[in-house]
Amino acid sequence: KAPRPLVGDAASRPLAGAPQSMAGERSLRSLTGDVRPLSFDELQRPALAVVVAGVSGSGKTTVGTHLAQRLSARFLDADDFHPAANIAKMARGEPLDDADRRPWLAALNQALAMHLESGESVVLACSALKRAYRDRLTAGLPNAVCVMLSGSRELLQARVSERQHRFMPASLLDSQLATLEPLDPLREAVGRWAVDTDRPVAEILEDIVATLKAAPAPTS
Repeated sequence: KAPRPLVGDAASRPLAGAPQSMAGERSLRSLTGDVRPLSFDELQRPALAVVVAGVSGSGKTTVGTHLAQRLSARFLDADDFHPAANIAKMARGEPLDDADRRPWLAALNQALAMHLESGESVVLACSALKRAYRDRLTAGLPNAVCVMLSGSRELLQARVSERQHRFMPASLLDSQLATLEPLDPLREAVGRWAVDTDRPVAEILEDIVATLKAAPAPTS
């Protein structure tokens, strides 16, 4: 039984075993079999929200889709929440500013809260480049965690050059890297951590799930 079909930019990436270019060899390799759902009893946590963050090409959609399947959670792509004005701006190759992102982040926070309030876990793929953005996404949500996918510029450039995103041109990668604020080990150590994305998806998932199992469940 094959994994669920991928959505968004992940759908354009080759699956494991498919012919790949040299650059494609360094792209994320998809899972080749079933993704065994993880029960809440195994995770020893109530319903939770996981924000899978990172710049374009870091693998947010691929990892997020498979992680949602593993956690029996709903998957959300932050790109689907952009207003038309933001989409048009990015399609022209213009980076968004904080004013553009403010209502977008508020809508995403509201969506996460809605799922948690209904008792449903949710995985959100979102760039979340700045600490302030990550704070806004998880504001008021004690059951929210953030995983930052990181990789070299060479790897990221190879990935974004191979794909055709619906409105995010490859030329915006440099502006995203310039905006990116890495996780702060002092302010963001609890519930937020970085994962190297230059590995097969299965390994990345195991790292994320192991960290979720080891972390204490929030009490408020």
